[in-house]
Amino acid sequence: MFMLRNVTKYLFGDTSKESIVEISQGQLYLVRPLSPKGYSELIFKDAAASIRRTGQEFQYQLVVQRAYEEGEAELLGEDEGEDGVPESLGAEKDEKTFLLDEVLHFRSEIREGGEKVLAWRDLSGDPGDLYEFVCDRSVQAGEVGTFEMVAIKCQYERKTRKHQETATEADLQQFNFTEQPIPSASPLASPSLKSTMSNSSSKAKGLTETEHTELAGKAKAKSKMKASTRERESTPTTAPKSATHPVGTATLTKEHAELHLFDFDSGTFILQDSDVVATVSEVGTWQYWLQIMSSQKDWLGQQVVADINPVFNFEYLSFIFNHYTEDGSAYSWLLRFKDQETEERFQGGLMQALWEQLNETKWQKTDKDEQQYVLDAFQDLNMEDAPQEEDEEEDSAEDDGQRSEHYDSDESEDDVVVRDADGNVNSQLAVGYKHDRSFVVRGSKIGVFKHTPNNNLEFSTNISKVETPGGKLFSPKKVMLHQEDSNMILQNENDPHSLYRMDLEYGKVVDEWKVHEDIPVKTFAPDKKFAQMTGEQTFLGISDNALYRIDPRLSGNKLVDSELKQYTSKNAFSAAATTEKGYIAVASDKGDIRLFDRLGVRAKTQIPALGEPIIGLDVSADGHWVLATCRTYLLLIDALQHDGKNEGKLGFERSFAKDSKPQPRRLGLSPSHVAQFQYETKAALSFTPARFNTGVDDKETSIITATGPFIITWNLKKVLLGRKDPYTIKRYEEEVKADDFKYGSDKNVIVALPNEVNMVAKQSFRRPTRESIAGGARISGGARASGRRSGRLARESIVEEAAY
Repeated sequence: MFMLRNVTKYLFGDTSKESIVEISQGQLYLVRPLSPKGYSELIFKDAAASIRRTGQEFQYQLVVQRAYEEGEAELLGEDEGEDGVPESLGAEKDEKTFLLDEVLHFRSEIREGGEKVLAWRDLSGDPGDLYEFVCDRSVQAGEVGTFEMVAIKCQYERKTRKHQETATEADLQQFNFTEQPIPSASPLASPSLKSTMSNSSSKAKGLTETEHTELAGKAKAKSKMKASTRERESTPTTAPKSATHPVGTATLTKEHAELHLFDFDSGTFILQDSDVVATVSEVGTWQYWLQIMSSQKDWLGQQVVADINPVFNFEYLSFIFNHYTEDGSAYSWLLRFKDQETEERFQGGLMQALWEQLNETKWQKTDKDEQQYVLDAFQDLNMEDAPQEEDEEEDSAEDDGQRSEHYDSDESEDDVVVRDADGNVNSQLAVGYKHDRSFVVRGSKIGVFKHTPNNNLEFSTNISKVETPGGKLFSPKKVMLHQEDSNMILQNENDPHSLYRMDLEYGKVVDEWKVHEDIPVKTFAPDKKFAQMTGEQTFLGISDNALYRIDPRLSGNKLVDSELKQYTSKNAFSAAATTEKGYIAVASDKGDIRLFDRLGVRAKTQIPALGEPIIGLDVSADGHWVLATCRTYLLLIDALQHDGKNEGKLGFERSFAKDSKPQPRRLGLSPSHVAQFQYETKAALSFTPARFNTGVDDKETSIITATGPFIITWNLKKVLLGRKDPYTIKRYEEEVKADDFKYGSDKNVIVALPNEVNMVAKQSFRRPTRESIAGGARISGGARASGRRSGRLARESIVEEAAY
């Protein structure tokens, strides 16, 4: 156990996190082996255990917190009604807290069947009573060992009032409590109870002892037969043949490690080789190669590109990444290093290669702060060695009442039109703020859908021809609702110097706005986050190297010269977003982000690039959080300054000090989930622009995006707490084209598929498991939900033969 001491130094050293260490899934029991009250009681069916700092030095808490599925907490609250527990008691109901002291006799145990248990005394109970946290089967033995070592060091600090670095192994040994085995949390394991229960069960059913023995024998034989069948059916994932590797011209890093391969059937990483050499080499101009081989075998080789989805986890001394073969198959590999120093050397070489490949710039030319910024972004993710157990799902709740149109139960398949003859599909979605409407772009048509009070979508009308005032048909590249949702601004890809205004009451383009002869419009954004709810007429525009205001009331060109900020270099601006006060965030294809307090001036803060182009940008209403979308991951950036002379100010208002750039949280899918996604779809990750839930009086609590047929939502609270299970998913059979939250809620999501539009409850999203990723309960265009088809329009509801 004491081999883990070096790992815990890293955990204790990060004082920015309230939680030092966490086991993200398990069950909490109260076990009373000697009590007449009953043998055991399940306290939390689904819980997370963590060790947290307190406000006092040398004092730490063991915390077990109940975990809810999305929407479960709210449903429980509704069930309790007015007779529910007071808010002050709610936290106690969902969380058990214990001061880490030696009197708890905190200890762990790994049993014969692989079950991992943490246990400690119940100081308020009878003699012999204790709490047991039974870890989920996905939790690794190393995690349990690390957790216990942290607990031991916390007890040492409390007793001696000295920092844990001063402790010797002999000092720590006094907190290693192994005086007796931990009793099982299950009452069936108690010999006396087992006998009693077995006998009473037989008598209750009227079975003789002989009949009971025969039934037990049959059950045992059946169990063996099932196990044998599973063994035959389950074949571990095998490593693909290694690609021929090019000759390297320079070596960036070369380190020894263990090699593990993710097995799709068992959902775990399986050891392949206990000693391999991982080498990152330069093989051409801005081209780099990762090669892993041992003395016996050449395991794999591939280019270092963003799609490898690198994740470094220093808590478990591991590096997880994806590997792609020539036929497009994806595999997830794990390297485990012997110590932190080895992993840091490997991380430095690999990230240098990835940075130079993406930026075509030498790593050494960037300053140390920027290098550290890049490294930090790729080591904060938590590792999941296996998908978590999925809770039981009820098909009836999956999409009940969440559909795009009303249908009669006797409606025939022939009565449904699902595709346009011209081959167009849904491409964009605009959700109304002022009025409960959603607008879906499909070629040169726009479908209008009404949000009903019971959270359905109801087809309203179809704008069948989007054309310029001169009568030229076009397909909008981008749309934005404007002026209390009464107008829509449209962009024609073939005319980058103009924008168009559609009057939604008439369903017709009524104005063409010439912006500027020399400065094109690459994209545009509202003046303020909620400007579309007001009569505000101006809005923002960006080109590759300029940021400016557009005022439709001006005669001639609509660009406001006094509020133009133009750069001489080509910055490749790609996206913009605004706060409630009108602060502006602008991102680029280079991957950097600029924060402005107003137009026409220099940026107050420039956030360095990680390398990938930014394709989407959103900002929380108060400006605290900036959310950027790259193709394979999201970036969540804290724009609030937490120290220095500008403490309490946003990066929009005051510049960050040189040595205190805002730190990014890189939100990505775990590499094993990425591999499973691509195993199912045979397509690379490609996120749609991510968005916060939004509303004038609502705080941001969730993030929504999609890739291929999967919608993913991150729980913001779980992300900020560093939880290992921050996202849930929902799978469709077709690619998700656009998605967004319903305005004023994070409970309902509007989804545009190629030929359907749905509103779905976030409660129907599931944790990513083999079953939910494979689509055991997929939603398809032709599937029935609660006896009714979901997401297609009846022929009589379709205007101009358009289908949505």
